[in-house]
Amino acid sequence: MHSRPCGSFVARRRAFHPAPRVPFQRTPLALLQPTHSRFLHTTSHHHLHPTPPHLFQPHHPNLSLQPFHLSDPGEGIKEVQIIQWFVEPGARVEQFDKICEVASDKANVEITSRYDGVVRRLRWEQDDVVPVGGVLCDIDVEGEETVQAETGLMSEEPIQAGGVGSKQQPQKAVDEVTGGGGEESLDGRVDGAGQEGEGLKGEGRRHASLATPAVRGLLKELKVDIRDVKGTGKDGRVLKEDVHRYAAEERDAKGEKQTPESAATKSTTNGGPPQRTSLLGPDAPQVEEPIALTPIQAQMFKTMTRSLSIPHFLYADELDITALSALRQRLNDDHTPSTIPTPHQKLSYLPFIIKALSLALLDFPLLNARIAHPSGTEPPQLILRTNHNIGIAMDTPQGLLVPNIKNVAARSISDIAVEISRLQGLAKDAKLTAKDLTGGTITVSNIGSIGGTYVAPLIVASEVAILGVGKARVVPAFVNEDDDGDVRVRRKEVMNFSWSADHRVVDGATMARMAERVRGFVQRPETMIPRLR
Repeated sequence: MHSRPCGSFVARRRAFHPAPRVPFQRTPLALLQPTHSRFLHTTSHHHLHPTPPHLFQPHHPNLSLQPFHLSDPGEGIKEVQIIQWFVEPGARVEQFDKICEVASDKANVEITSRYDGVVRRLRWEQDDVVPVGGVLCDIDVEGEETVQAETGLMSEEPIQAGGVGSKQQPQKAVDEVTGGGGEESLDGRVDGAGQEGEGLKGEGRRHASLATPAVRGLLKELKVDIRDVKGTGKDGRVLKEDVHRYAAEERDAKGEKQTPESAATKSTTNGGPPQRTSLLGPDAPQVEEPIALTPIQAQMFKTMTRSLSIPHFLYADELDITALSALRQRLNDDHTPSTIPTPHQKLSYLPFIIKALSLALLDFPLLNARIAHPSGTEPPQLILRTNHNIGIAMDTPQGLLVPNIKNVAARSISDIAVEISRLQGLAKDAKLTAKDLTGGTITVSNIGSIGGTYVAPLIVASEVAILGVGKARVVPAFVNEDDDGDVRVRRKEVMNFSWSADHRVVDGATMARMAERVRGFVQRPETMIPRLR
């Protein structure tokens, strides 16, 4: 028997089985010449002569098994977390089919296939952190027939509909993939034989894990299987409300009411690991549980740690928004397309504030700059930027995200409102892209939408200023309305603005003048009209 120049285990295994019969086809002589040289150089394994690479390139089916690498998404992203798999070993995929969803410190991204073929192996499980450039899975680009043929070499049982290799149901992982006789469960782990029924609960693996890391943390805390929860979010995504509703239904079904006695659980159960408790007794021991940071939390940890090196100059002021409130109310009452972006969308204070900030930046471009730190002994530089890409801090199910509105100076107040609504919708569905989250030049943190009057916002390294907006409130104001000096009390709506500036390049007087310019636009919104574009 002649030896082969090279080959893998699968290729050598096929050598012991007769090849399937195929119809004879006449091949042109020119195409047979490289093959002929192969036989001239093939001898016994004791005297194997190397074949010149330009004469013969052997082709083996195993060479079509392509490792699917995680491409570099840019923006300094070094690693991502697997949110969910859309495929399992044996699943047939085509180009642009969804392979998995990953979460970086910027956004959630759906990874699509670059090949047509069959998934042979998943290298990672859900919730694993994958470095950029790592192999996500292996795809056999030769197609489904190759997988079925190789599977048949290990098992003589015929393939049934819905079984191995069937298109109706993705093929189960074979021993070569799972490393034993177990089946791969829906979470990507290998279960023992006989657990297949449990692994197929719910609607199947393909849509069994649509949830954010925060929701999965809640699932672990309440000990709820995500496959048992019916998601009401987009594309069947499981929300926090779905988890709480399912947990409440389970308690009602078991006749367990939430009482202080049932809420307070023991620190251990049957000698197992410590459990969280919602109500502790006076003598209950302290229980600590390490939890890994989500990608967004990890990025926030790095960003805020770098922020500690920036000397912050804080400046706060109270603004009278009575006139702005009246103007906003009149515009919302007028349901014409020229004033309201969409029939069901109301203007908030935020679009006016963002536009006022952009108009002030035209006079104070320093606040729109960034600091560059060249390598070597060169001194730091200020990089002035023409576009006002104003970021908006958002509280999302994934955590704190700051998408930005591009080129605010070229947008109307209605355009800004539409863009805010778009970004909020994407943030809620975890669909913000890297483009939405990068390129910001200055940030507005509207903490007042949640509550709070004053805030000391933190500057990120790529910016030199940030504005924190407090909640709107009504206060009594004393004014002189008569010439005789009588003091009257009137209703006034106020809002507090809290600024932070990088004191290495922004002095206090510049920050105060910038804040006063924004104050003038907000307190008298009609002064913005001549400068609108």
